[in-house]
Amino acid sequence: MTNNVVIGVTTDFPDGEIRPASLPDGTTLAVYNVGGTIYATADLCTHGEASLSEEGILTGTIVECPWHFGTFDVTNGKPTGMPCTIALKTFPVTVIEERVYVEF
Repeated sequence: MTNNVVIGVTTDFPDGEIRPASLPDGTTLAVYNVGGTIYATADLCTHGEASLSEEGILTGTIVECPWHFGTFDVTNGKPTGMPCTIALKTFPVTVIEERVYVEF
């Protein structure tokens, strides 16, 4: 069973930036705007548990963890640079009338 929740509106997520958002259970997400397309992943790096929304660096579709400089593709969560080897959990995003919904 899946649920959808509104995590904000499109203006809450500026192009080229990462912002945090929360699921109803308190889980923090990292939300990325890449050229007007919004993506959401788990917030914590799978290697060192650093917060990607607080300290990560977004370059195109790649987010870099600030602790050990590992990288992930935000479009699918796959690791793209060592020492990260475990994918980030991703969450489907839908935008309807400027509202940003995440499926969980």
